[in-house]
Amino acid sequence: MNETTENPSTDKPKSRRRAPAESNLPVLEKLAELFPRLFGAQFLPLKRGIFQDLQLAHPDAFTTDALKSALSQHTRSTRYLSAVAQGLERHDLQGEPVEAMAPEHVHHALLEVFRRRQARNSQDMRPTLRRRMVQAFEQSGLTPDAYAALVRSRDEGSNLLLEEALTEARAGAARDEALLRAFESAAHSVDAFADMYGMDAGSAGLALERARRARVAATPAPSASD
Repeated sequence: MNETTENPSTDKPKSRRRAPAESNLPVLEKLAELFPRLFGAQFLPLKRGIFQDLQLAHPDAFTTDALKSALSQHTRSTRYLSAVAQGLERHDLQGEPVEAMAPEHVHHALLEVFRRRQARNSQDMRPTLRRRMVQAFEQSGLTPDAYAALVRSRDEGSNLLLEEALTEARAGAARDEALLRAFESAAHSVDAFADMYGMDAGSAGLALERARRARVAATPAPSASD
């Protein structure tokens, strides 16, 4: 995901940086023409093995090297990484979702997108990134420890943000669990329960659903002997 650093003091490195992008343009335009749902105005995450699928679907449209280079540029683009960071599913050539995005891919895409945005922005974007990390964790359906073991990297700054996000998520999960216990003991509808606690019914419903998912994630899977 690392971007090439441009050296403004000479023209030579600059031309090396531009050449691949320019040479890939015809292939990217052809891909957008053939598969507008994947490569058009809105990018969608690609299923694993999409390179082989493209070769089979259009064996004479691209050379192997040109297609590899174009796909590499496409999947390293900020627009593509932003789609991955949203946790969107992977899609096939027909634009149909076929596979969930792995939590670690979502997490690392988030880090890269915010790294690029921070480089262009004087405002500290870490609070926004931390909130997005919390959302990505909650969408993963994993426990905090399992999630941390999966996504932790060698970058200490990123790991510190991860721990802060998981601490925030744990606190939120504790509040949700307390709310769910109160709801289960009250024997009211969600609307009546929300009204009793002065909450919006939609927000209460989301909190209760988060607590239920957290319970499932924290429940050990039955062993073969059970």
